[in-house]
Amino acid sequence: MRFACHHLAQRFPITGIVENLPDGRVRLVIEGEREPIAEYLEALRHVAPGHLHAIESFESAPSSEFTNFSIRRGEVY
Repeated sequence: MRFACHHLAQRFPITGIVENLPDGRVRLVIEGEREPIAEYLEALRHVAPGHLHAIESFESAPSSEFTNFSIRRGEVY
């Protein structure tokens, strides 16, 4: 799922990360304008319908931490 999220993100003017969580969920942190983010999430629903069970979203001020969209690896749980 992380690779599909990452690959799809390359088509949108967004930045952020995708990572696996210890409970099996996938976490996306996305920064950008509201419309491209909404378009990305809609496209993601079509790319992985069998793997996507729910999307929870939270809005916050951008951190400007990200310069691109990447897969976060190396987390040890």
